Amino acid sequence: MVIPTLEGKHVPDVTFKTRVRNGSIGGDNPYRWQDVTTTELFRGKKIVLFALPGAFTPTCDGTHLPGYERLYSELKAAGADDVYCLSVNDAFVMNRWGKSLDIIHVKLIPDGSALFTKGMGMLVRKDDRGFGERSWRYSAFIEDGVITKAFIEEGFSDNHIPDPFAVSNAETILEFLKSRKYEL
Repeated sequence: MVIPTLEGKHVPDVTFKTRVRNGSIGGDNPYRWQDVTTTELFRGKKIVLFALPGAFTPTCDGTHLPGYERLYSELKAAGADDVYCLSVNDAFVMNRWGKSLDIIHVKLIPDGSALFTKGMGMLVRKDDRGFGERSWRYSAFIEDGVITKAFIEEGFSDNHIPDPFAVSNAETILEFLKSRKYEL
């Protein structure tokens, strides 16, 4: 498989099926469904997006998402309006995962049907682990819906072992944003 070229492309036009808290709903599950479009998420904003194979998996759970949460304020100070974490998981899984890690700042985006991931050209098969279709690990800086910079992990392919994690971390994109501030 050839690593997709993301820089200069627009993010795919998709609608995410999300769950949002609603105080008027009682019980153990006070959430309602809400459609959120890529236009709503990206138009007129500077966004750090990182995508990963799956919630509750070792690298994603122990390092990738926590690293972005830890550096959230620094990413914003360096020019990002917000930080989104995307995974080919449903809204229930993403919400529970965020709660389990006490995620407060990073917005978790459920790409349950993999429409965004397919549109980005970043969909891979992980049948060797029983995951099915998942996102390849990457991060990107997106301005007004256009991908300015992307950091894609090496080895882009189906059933790739090991799962690389060297350039899509929070430190790499933070370094990019800090260097970019001096170029403007």
